[in-house]
Amino acid sequence: MAEDTGSKTQDHDTARLEAALTREAAIREILEVIRDNRENEAPVFDAILRKAAALCRAPHAALNLVDSNRKFLEYTVSYGPDLKLSKPGITKWALQPNSLIARTILEKRAIRVDDLADSDEYRAGDPGRVAHVNEDGIRSYMAVPLIINDTAIGNIGLFRRAVDPFSQDDLELIQTFADQAVIAIENVRQFREVQKRLDREAATREVLEVISQSRADEQPVLDMIVSNVARLCDATLVGLSLVNAARSALEYTTVWGTRYETFYEGFEFDLNGPLQVAVTVREARIIHTHDLSDDPLYLARDPVRVKMVEEVGVRTMLTVPLIKDGVAFGCLNINRNEVKPFSEDEIGLIETFAEQAVIAIENVRQFREIEQRLEREKATRQVLQVISQSRDDETPVFEVILDRAARLCNAQLAGLQLVNEAGSHARLICNWGASGGVFNPGFEMDMEGTNLVVVAIREARVISVADLKDTDLYRQGWKLRRQLVDEEGVRSWLIVPLLRDGVGFGSMTLSRKEVKPFSADEIALIETFAEQAVIAIDNVRQFKALERRTAEVEALNAGLEERVATQVDQLERMGRLKRFLSPQVADAVISSGDTALLGSHRALIATLFCDIRGFTAFCERAEPEETIEVLQTYHEAMGQLIAAHGAGVDHRAGDGIMVIFNDPLPCDDPTGDALRMAFAMQERMADLARGWRRMGHKLGFGVGISLGYATVGMVGSEGRYDYTASGTAVNLAARLCDHAADGEILLSPRACLAVEDIARTEPVGALEFKGIHAPTEVFRAVALKG
Repeated sequence: MAEDTGSKTQDHDTARLEAALTREAAIREILEVIRDNRENEAPVFDAILRKAAALCRAPHAALNLVDSNRKFLEYTVSYGPDLKLSKPGITKWALQPNSLIARTILEKRAIRVDDLADSDEYRAGDPGRVAHVNEDGIRSYMAVPLIINDTAIGNIGLFRRAVDPFSQDDLELIQTFADQAVIAIENVRQFREVQKRLDREAATREVLEVISQSRADEQPVLDMIVSNVARLCDATLVGLSLVNAARSALEYTTVWGTRYETFYEGFEFDLNGPLQVAVTVREARIIHTHDLSDDPLYLARDPVRVKMVEEVGVRTMLTVPLIKDGVAFGCLNINRNEVKPFSEDEIGLIETFAEQAVIAIENVRQFREIEQRLEREKATRQVLQVISQSRDDETPVFEVILDRAARLCNAQLAGLQLVNEAGSHARLICNWGASGGVFNPGFEMDMEGTNLVVVAIREARVISVADLKDTDLYRQGWKLRRQLVDEEGVRSWLIVPLLRDGVGFGSMTLSRKEVKPFSADEIALIETFAEQAVIAIDNVRQFKALERRTAEVEALNAGLEERVATQVDQLERMGRLKRFLSPQVADAVISSGDTALLGSHRALIATLFCDIRGFTAFCERAEPEETIEVLQTYHEAMGQLIAAHGAGVDHRAGDGIMVIFNDPLPCDDPTGDALRMAFAMQERMADLARGWRRMGHKLGFGVGISLGYATVGMVGSEGRYDYTASGTAVNLAARLCDHAADGEILLSPRACLAVEDIARTEPVGALEFKGIHAPTEVFRAVALKG
């Protein structure tokens, strides 16, 4: 009998040893799968569920993950036969305490149920519990959470179709598998982050390389930028638009993705219009619309916005300005055909690409300016050389001048006219370009007539016509005007007089066969050529060249002196600001270089009010010196915490302190920063209060925090301005502070919602406050999570 008992014990020990070895082998196998799959967690999940089901004798195993908003637990992957009620990738459960599967997430602990049919929920007829038992056949159930940094991110669930409770060994094994799943998830996340960073760095390097190779043409750079933005930011459409010379319109110069009626290279829209791209450029700021179909412009049925949403399918739009010297001159427009807002990381990357686009455009502009200047200098040298070689005949000089002027200004026709000695007629001396035969050398115009050529000579002024066809003389059928337009094809026309002592004695004309007015820079160039023509005629080339160069140097020096004076004035003005503004605001203004930052504006801010409980009674019985000492200690301690937590502005009056977050200095999490500072204040005040109690002073501390829009800006008078905020959100924070008991931090509803991921809160109830028209739900901050 003893031998039989010993044999059974030995068999049992052997079985346990074999089971342990099998489980260790499974763990090692999964570790190998983790090692071989750094960029994809799916094979690891499959191996874990397969081993978990096999080793725990479960017909079905599933791995579920919490969504990014921590609202739902999503059925991610499974092993075993399909269930009737749950489908991977489709089913999800709300994270609520009454959900058995969600409790592992909310309570961060494993759950074992011996028999789902033997539960209060089943007996009470809970639809979900009854369906799981009766339709899917689930009886014994176990779920183990996946935990990272004390936060449950998912779970592994197993069930048996018979009442066969899972053992402690089963639980410990699945906990090990859960740890391995976490390792796999973290490995893949880190790998993808590194890969994403490397991809972005590579894209940045590629753009920089193209910039270095594309000095004369920015288009290859812009093409690469929009392509990289689309690829790295998962965008369906990307466009880059630039402002025209008149700053009246934006035009798409580069487009990535399918072209549409409102989205193609060359599409123009009014810079002063309501479209998001135009607003971004006008205000030189990023605009991020999470859902275009919920945007006021779409709801107002703006035609372009309606087409973008209903025909193109765009839902999320991000517009980032291209800025030079504080002025936006273009825009990157990034679109997604789903409601999927861009992350802060993606926005930062796009800002980098926008900066690279600015560099490319500026490089090409400077290169073209240098090239143009060199071409003009070369043309000037050629003209001067011809002048020096043609003292007896001006015609070669005229021919060179007209050739260079027409080519540099992209004109199709050019001519030079001189007034005869009698002053009665202006005669065409020389022309350039393919003329229709109407205006050939020798053609004369009456100096008393209305022809614009003779008007420019008589009045000694430049005349530039944007479109000859859009003039009264053309519409009236005037012969010469009709010949110019209909036979010569002239549309834009420029006439520059040749002057001697301020009196016109000839002119240069340039014509374009398209409506493209001559720019001020081009007019100035032709005026220079006109002067050279005068030099050739008057044989005073050297004197005129010296005079022109002297004038240019003087203008340059005057401009330099003016810029230096402006910069000195700005530095002095910024210095004065620091004498009457708080350091934070003054530094922000100085950094931006624009006092408009101080102007009244609306801003989303987190406002914190705090004060000492029992301070009024303390002041009534304490000596003034004691009051001052307590206040000084209190403000020094609170001031250190305010500075340490990066608050934008704070105001102090007696024992009351008001602190603003997110203006004028922006921050990523204003309410979270305010709450973290509040807990730090609470802890510090507890230390101070203990010290004061030993001195016989019974003092406490209360805090109120709200989040909302307020009017923010500078108020005051010369010599003493202050930067403050006002509005219902600010008033609510003050009322919450007034209501807070000693050691209590009260939150407005919006503030509570903003910190739900970082803090534990509890409802206080609906309270009525002075100045607030309706009762307000109030919440108490209990502690920070983690």
